Amino acid sequence: MPAEYTQSDQFRGARIHLSDLSGLEIRDCDVTGLKIVDCYGGSVSLGGGFERVVVNDVDVTAYVEAELDRLHPNRVLAREATSSAEYRAAWRAIEKQWEETLDRARRLPEAKLHEQVDGEWSFVETQRHLLMASDAWIGNAVLEEDAPYHPLGLPSGWMPAEASARLGLTLDATPTLDEVLAPRLARMTTMRRVVDELTEAELDRVCGRKPADPYPNREYVVRRCLTVVCKEEAEHHRYAVRDLTVLEAGARTE
Repeated sequence: MPAEYTQSDQFRGARIHLSDLSGLEIRDCDVTGLKIVDCYGGSVSLGGGFERVVVNDVDVTAYVEAELDRLHPNRVLAREATSSAEYRAAWRAIEKQWEETLDRARRLPEAKLHEQVDGEWSFVETQRHLLMASDAWIGNAVLEEDAPYHPLGLPSGWMPAEASARLGLTLDATPTLDEVLAPRLARMTTMRRVVDELTEAELDRVCGRKPADPYPNREYVVRRCLTVVCKEEAEHHRYAVRDLTVLEAGARTE
């Protein structure tokens, strides 16, 4: 069984030399300043949010971002929306994108939608996470609902289990896709109503709440909350279609 290190700082500033790191997986970690020098391997995969990425002394940051934007144009709409009209356009594009992808996912057996590809969230888990994101940033922060969090919501891995429990989340639930989509699609409808009624003045309103208790105490304006939801939708759609391709290939060979 491979060793696993969670919430550890024992590797900060470490120097690993002449070691076998084949199969090493680094997930949900701060890798600022990470250097891989004079190493070799058949295949290396790198993913995440990086300010600058240099490969063999070539800065590939702009190329990677441009290629992602070309392949997934809704990333641009989500990232660059600033006016109420632009948020409406971004959300309509996101809704259309998910409608098509959900139709695609339904063509797979239900069991496939619970499979994880390379340790990533399953398709159903992705829908649960997006439910949680919109519950937090829209239901709680923007709308200040009395009971904003649906129990099937799935938070990011950094949220402590006790904090999730206080929000009423059932992390160990195993719902079907349809069971998740009932509240998920309802929340997407709420988001549509919010952007349809959005005014320029509302964009700069300071929310009366933060998304959830574990989040930092600071000002959260409506504009930021909408951007977070749109970017979450765009990025997780990218992951979902990537993994659906793998699942579809597996289904054809079974």
